[in-house]
Parts: sequence; C-alpha cells; structure tokens
Amino acid sequence: MTNYSYTLLIPLIPLAIFLITGLAGHKFKPIVSGLTGTMGLTIAAFLSYTTAIRYFFIDGPANGMYPQIKAVSTVWLRFTDTLHIDLGILIDPISVMMLVVVTTVSLMAHIYSLGYMKGERGFARFYSFLSLFSFSMLGLVLATNIFQMYIFWELVGVSSFLLIGFYYEKPSAVAASKKAFIVTRFADLGFLIGILMLSFTTNTFDFITLTSTSGPIIAAPAGAAFVGISVVSWALILVFIGGAGKSAMFPLHIWLPDAMEGPTPVSALIHAATMVVAGVYLVARLFPAYALAAPDALHVVAWVGGFSSLFAAVIAITQIDIKRVLAFSTMSQIGYMMMALGVSGYGDHEGLGYMASMFHLFTHAMFKALLFLGAGSIIHAVHSNNMTDMGGLRKYLPITHITFLIACLTIAGIPPLSGFWSKDEILAAALHHNPALFAIGIGVAGLTAFYMFRLYYNVFWGQERHYHHTPHESPLVMTIPLMFLAFAAVFSGFLPFSHLVTSDLKTFETHTDLAVAIPSVLIALVGIGVATVMYRKPNSLPDRVSSSIKGLYTASFRKFWIDEVYQFVTKKIIFSGVSRPIAWFDRHVIDDTMNAVGWLVVTTSERIKGFQSGQVQQYAAVFVSSVVLLVLVFVYLFSN
Repeated sequence: MTNYSYTLLIPLIPLAIFLITGLAGHKFKPIVSGLTGTMGLTIAAFLSYTTAIRYFFIDGPANGMYPQIKAVSTVWLRFTDTLHIDLGILIDPISVMMLVVVTTVSLMAHIYSLGYMKGERGFARFYSFLSLFSFSMLGLVLATNIFQMYIFWELVGVSSFLLIGFYYEKPSAVAASKKAFIVTRFADLGFLIGILMLSFTTNTFDFITLTSTSGPIIAAPAGAAFVGISVVSWALILVFIGGAGKSAMFPLHIWLPDAMEGPTPVSALIHAATMVVAGVYLVARLFPAYALAAPDALHVVAWVGGFSSLFAAVIAITQIDIKRVLAFSTMSQIGYMMMALGVSGYGDHEGLGYMASMFHLFTHAMFKALLFLGAGSIIHAVHSNNMTDMGGLRKYLPITHITFLIACLTIAGIPPLSGFWSKDEILAAALHHNPALFAIGIGVAGLTAFYMFRLYYNVFWGQERHYHHTPHESPLVMTIPLMFLAFAAVFSGFLPFSHLVTSDLKTFETHTDLAVAIPSVLIALVGIGVATVMYRKPNSLPDRVSSSIKGLYTASFRKFWIDEVYQFVTKKIIFSGVSRPIAWFDRHVIDDTMNAVGWLVVTTSERIKGFQSGQVQQYAAVFVSSVVLLVLVFVYLFSN
C-alpha cells in the first residue's frame, strides 16, 4: 500500500501561509501576500490531485473495495482505552474527493482575487483569512474522528465570520458576519450534544469504528429513549442539526443570503462549494450509521433536504440581487444533496442516492463556483449587485458571458453537461425510494432552470442600461479561473463516480434511467423556454404575471418573512417576554437582596465597631458591667 503520510502537508501548507501573511504580510507589498497564498494553494492542490490519482487509479480498490487508511494518527486526549481524541488524516474515497474540491475551488478563488481584490485595503489580511479557511476545511475533511472534525468545524465557523465581515467598516457586513456566527453556533450545540451521546453509547469517536457494519453503533441498544426513537437515532438527528446549520437548511438558512456581504470570491469559496457542503459531508461520513442503525434520522435528512430545496427555489425566482439569487440556488442544490442521502440505502445499487449526492456535490462545486466568480466579474464591470442595473452585457463581457451561460445550462441539467448526470442520479434514487420526494425534485429542476435563465437574460440580454462608464471584460487573472471552471463544469460529469465514491466503498455499475432523464430534461427546457419568453427581450409579461399572483410573489420576494419571524421570536418573546422579566428579577430581587445583606452588615459593623476601640478603660468598664449584670441575673434566678 502506498504511503500517504505526505498528505499531512496539504493542510499544513495553508496554515503556514496563514501565519506568514497574517503576522508579516503588512511588511511587504500587498501583491506578495496574494502570490504567496496562491503558490501555497497551488502546491496543496498538486498534492491533492496526486493523492486522488494514486488512490483511485494507481492503487485502486482491493478486491473491488477501496481501503480506509489512517495516513497519520496520534492520540491527543485519552479518556479510556477506546475513547480518545486523535489528531490525524483519514484517506478514503470521500475525503480524497473533498481534497480535490476544496483545493481546486480555493485555488481558483486565490487566483481570481489577485484581480478582484486589487487595491482593496486589507489585501494581506484577506489572503491570510483565505488560507485560514482552507486549512480549517482541509482539516475537517481529513479528520479521523468526529471530535477532530468538530474542532475544525468550529475553525471553519471562525474563518467564515472573518471573511463575511471582511468589510468591517460596513454595518451590514458586520451584522451579516455576526448573524452567520450566531445561527451556526446554535446548530453546532446540537452537533456537540450528538457527539457526546454517540460517544457515551459507543465509547468511541473514531469514524472507522463508528461506521463499521460490525461496530458498536450497529450493536447499540435499540430501546426507545424518547417518543419511540432510539438513543442512536436521536444522537444522529442532533448531529444532522449541526450539518443543517452549516449547510443552510430550513429553518437554519437565514444566515446564507446575508453572508453575500462578503467579497464575491468568498461567496464562491465558502458559500458555494466548500463550507456549505460540510453538512452534507458530515452526514455522508457517518452514512453507514444512519442507514443501518438510524433509519428514522435518515427520513429527517430526506424531508428537510427536499423541503429546503423547494423552499429556496421558490424564493430564488423573485430576487433581484444577483448574489442572493445564487445564494438561494446554493441552498436549493444542497437540499438536493441532503435529499439524495436521505433516500439512499447502503451497499451496491441501494446506495445510489449516496453516490448521487457525492457526485452532485462534486459537479455543483465547479459550476456554482463558476457562477459566483462570474457574478463577481459582472459586479466588477457595473459596480452593482442588482439585476435592475444590468442588461445587454454580453457585448462587453464575452468570456464572462460564455462561461456564465455554460454554468446556467449545467445547473439546469442540460445534457451532456455535468449537472445533468449528477442531478439525474439523485432523481432516480428518489423515484425508487420516495415518489413524493421525486416529485419535489422534478419541480425544483424546472424552477432552477427558470430562475437561472431569468438571471442570465436580465444580465446579458434584456434592456441595455445607461452605464456610468463602458463596461469591460475582467483581466486575465480573473477570466482564467472562469475558463478552468467552465471546462470542469462541462466534463466532470463523465467521471465514473459509481466506481469511485460509494456508500460501502465497493464499486458498482450505473446506467441512465430514461424514465427519469427525459422528463427532467423536458421540464428544464420548459423552464428555460418560459424564462426566454419573459426576459430575453423587454416586455410587460413579468409585471403581469407578478400582479396576477401578487400575494405569492410578495411572500417569495420577502423570503416568506422567516427573518421577521426570527426577529419577533427573539425580540418580542425571548428578549421582552423572557429575558426582560428575568433581568428585572435579577436587578430588583437578587441584586437588592444582596445589597440589603451588605447594607445590614455594614450598618451593624458601624454600630458595634466602638467595642473594639483599643481603650483599656473602656474594656474594663464593659468587663465590670458584664460581671455585675451576670451576678444580678444569677442572684435573681437562684432566689426564685
């Protein structure tokens, strides 16, 4: 077996870059920090590609099954012989796949930012934060145990907070970074409780042990803990809550649209392809435990994913901020991935949903990063995020136009682009396991094609605006990543994913299900056709349609008032109804009681302190008076 210990360098290189640029970046020209970070990620990406090629194609599966290898492992904290927190690197199909995803998108974001962030204050700080995020995400995907993953999970949250709030002089950016941090922390509390429950039940944190078909989680007691659901199921549901928060699933999605306040390369890196899929990766990492020991938890995953997918797609069709359209699109596509995991079984063709979810995670990373970087190129040209300020840009941004069109066709699921192959496998898995979720998936496919081409036509066709200056194509340092990702979006769908990433580490064959492929392509074409009629040329049809369904349109545009519900619950109920009475009780009962005790002690002390004056005559007088008093008391008592 090939020695994979060199993979330790993959996360350590970004860590070193973070320390160098963070501590010494201000001493050099800004471009030095950018080039240093880019070179570091280039090396990390090269090592990741080398690992993928060796693991999948040179070493390959042994007896049709890929091995799980602890390339590096050291005990950090030991509680018992079996319960200990290790720090190490786990090499298996999904960790190797995620290495490629994280380093590829991160490298493209690093290169792109050399042009997009040129001249920005805090350029070195930006690259330092990018490297910290890359280190945190790589540590997360390579973790050998669930507690190591939790440590890096929180580091990813810190990195996200720093990058979303990069423009810290903007109140909206500061508010967005705090919102993302607080919402995901509440979700992470569920994750932590789930970890503690799992470790208590199984006496281990180790992923290989937890997911073994003969391991302690499968043999755990199945007795009901609460409302007929086992301890393991509750533990895995709580773990999923952590994943739902990080992956912006309903109702923990409210932070994602606001997170678009960060620089656009941050949106591409964190909120399109890497951090937001951490929740999907978490469920996939523990999938054998979900499938074999907690099918109830898997049903929760499926329905939360399916509803989130539909909910976000409905909202995306009315938004006018280009980055927020893509944010809700991301939420919708991640819902697809969660739904696929939820309808999957374990092993061979039963694990089609698992394979499809990981396949879609891979292809989505490429085309969604392309969409966000393309959006950045558009914003760079017109200095606005709103589609109402855009139109006719295809003449001015030819490379951005072509690459953005490729990404739109890919996410719409048009063959033979990559999105078609991965989305089709998800729909096939849903059809065979849950027709209701299949219907939701088909509906989302049509909505996705519609809102993406609504976005495309409003930006590149439609009515040409009166721009303050003539828009121009982005520099080569920004368009090269667009072209690379467009190439990946076109061809990544041809990877034989069922031979690479499966639920039980064994390869299996797949084929195109025409009963799924034909209706999914037809509904996508219908969505594109409707968008073409409504938005390719200026006309009154969009206004007439929105007026005819004014209530639904307003609800969608206002994101179904979920933010307002949170505001009401937090401000009116929790703060005003609960926190304020508790604060009053604390100030007027607890504090005043303690103050009264203190006042009594001080007052009493003031009154009696004269007894300790240090004057011998006074002490003698008190002594004699006390003796006389005692004698009189005794005489009185004995005389009676």
